[in-house]
Amino acid sequence: MGGCVGRYLEGWEDSQSRGSSRNGGRGGRNEPLKKERPKWKSDYPMTEGQLRSKRDEFWDTAPAFEGRKEIWDALKAAAVALECNDHELAQAIVDGASITLPHGTLTECYDELGNRYQLPVYCLAPPVNLISERSDDDPNDSPEPAVAPKKEFQLKVRLSSGKDLRLSASMADTIGQLKKQLQAQEDLDAAHQRWFFSGKLLTDKTRLQDTKIQKDFVIQVIVNSQPPQTPKPTTAATLPASSLVSPPASPPASSPASD
Repeated sequence: MGGCVGRYLEGWEDSQSRGSSRNGGRGGRNEPLKKERPKWKSDYPMTEGQLRSKRDEFWDTAPAFEGRKEIWDALKAAAVALECNDHELAQAIVDGASITLPHGTLTECYDELGNRYQLPVYCLAPPVNLISERSDDDPNDSPEPAVAPKKEFQLKVRLSSGKDLRLSASMADTIGQLKKQLQAQEDLDAAHQRWFFSGKLLTDKTRLQDTKIQKDFVIQVIVNSQPPQTPKPTTAATLPASSLVSPPASPPASSPASD
């Protein structure tokens, strides 16, 4: 608990060691802090990071307009304590800062001088349509997302020979998987295929969704033919034994005897 709010208590605890008895801000009405947190829905699904940014923006700018900084610090500490389910600490913070709650919530409150303070609902509770984010440091914090069913479509590819083909593909497929499909369909070795889209070479681990390809777009496939096999030079060791035997020399032609 202390870890949740300890950093917010600095700077106001010593100066706010007043009693809890006061008449209140407007009309003298003061209600104890309610344990229930407000429920609200954002206009759009909000991630945890977006919620933190929205809260930080409010806490950084609100004290600059009106009110006293030590009261804003106390309200921030109380809001964090409530979100950590430490109602007693939140109430103690409110009492120690002589903050009056006419409705028992932090959405509207007053200090002992009658200054009015209003906290937006997003500083008090997350929205019901909050989207969880997977943490890189602790991947077990959030559950595994449900795997969406693959939506297949016909991917158009054009070979370097000018031939157009269509492959059954989904946006989650990798280029390596599609190369194997083309190999099975056209008997083209996957190792000799190079796939290009928008002038960029696509690696085997690239997924179609990463290429931002749209319907009826064409992927170029350059097929490298295997280099011709160069004949091995023949040596004396590889020639047959018969070819190593020189043919017998022909006898010289006899000239007719002269008389």
